[in-house]
Amino acid sequence: MQLTVVGCGDAFGAGSRLQTSFFVKSETSTFLIDCGATTLVGLNRLGLSPCDIDTVFLSHLHGDHFAGLPWLLIHAKYVGCRTRPLVIAGPKGVEGRFLTLTEALYPGTLNGELNFELVFLEYTPQSELEVNGVTVTPFEVHHPSNAPPYALRFDIDGKVVSFTGDTGWVDVLTVVARDADLFISECFQYDVTMPMHLDYKTIDANYDRLHAKRVLLTHMGEEMLAACDKVDRSRFELAEDGRVIDL
Repeated sequence: MQLTVVGCGDAFGAGSRLQTSFFVKSETSTFLIDCGATTLVGLNRLGLSPCDIDTVFLSHLHGDHFAGLPWLLIHAKYVGCRTRPLVIAGPKGVEGRFLTLTEALYPGTLNGELNFELVFLEYTPQSELEVNGVTVTPFEVHHPSNAPPYALRFDIDGKVVSFTGDTGWVDVLTVVARDADLFISECFQYDVTMPMHLDYKTIDANYDRLHAKRVLLTHMGEEMLAACDKVDRSRFELAEDGRVIDL
């Protein structure tokens, strides 16, 4: 299984990084974890085909994590000529938010029939959802976005990849991370604790509770990027746009 960091930036373009999206290719499925507004740009830059994506799993419904979906749609409709289904899994209300966003950006795109089935699935907290050979378990976290925000734990081909989404520290993250082959953690700040974002000092203080095999820090703001030389590299890896991780 291979994970490619399509984008690992924050909402503000810190470090000129693209917004959050991870492209995962396994033996059974190819999927995205989140789909920020710049995702199609990132896929094209890396030579990854949107047509290969079976499912998009969304952690929460902020623009830097889901606003790339309309671009995936118009690519599928007008460029990729997609015919097989595309599944979008996310928090309650994901279909309505997608329809509203798409109509605002590209009016009339959804009028008439598509040449492929667009399937929306909603998470149930701490209940496994099996989609296209991937099992995801969502855990509600703390990041107000007018829809429940989730950390996501994926079981694929005997491996576990987990992702905090955006959140302040909540103890359920220790469950999400436990025994994960790769735990992807947002790390917006270095030492400023916020109720809706994680910071490096808090993650480091809880490192021994995570019990993950590898921890990848992502979604870093300007302050955190400036402090990367202070990161304990024996514990943490740092995300970069375009980085490829084999699991």
